[in-house]
Amino acid sequence: MRQETGNIEQLQKIIKSEDAVMLYFYNDDCPPCLSLRPKVESLLDESFPEMSMIYVNSKNHPEIPASYGVFANPTLMIFFDGKEFKRFSKYISTIELHKAIERYYNIIFA
Repeated sequence: MRQETGNIEQLQKIIKSEDAVMLYFYNDDCPPCLSLRPKVESLLDESFPEMSMIYVNSKNHPEIPASYGVFANPTLMIFFDGKEFKRFSKYISTIELHKAIERYYNIIFA
């Protein structure tokens, strides 16, 4: 599942109900946000198809990143079983992202 949200209650409900969720905090004035997004989408499609991806526009909904302690874009937060597992910020390596997710993802979905 991929979707955009500006509703914190909806976001919290998704995190609690899904086994694996990635939050993608971005804004449209952030070149790294725009260039990283298709790479992360491709990574999830190819390696982690069961992981949900939720986009949050930090500029349009600043209360959501603030409530998660996110102060830079892009920031990716990985949740497994409703708990924050990892957080990546600013310049993100998709290789490191893959390595971080792979082991726990395979335990849950194997």
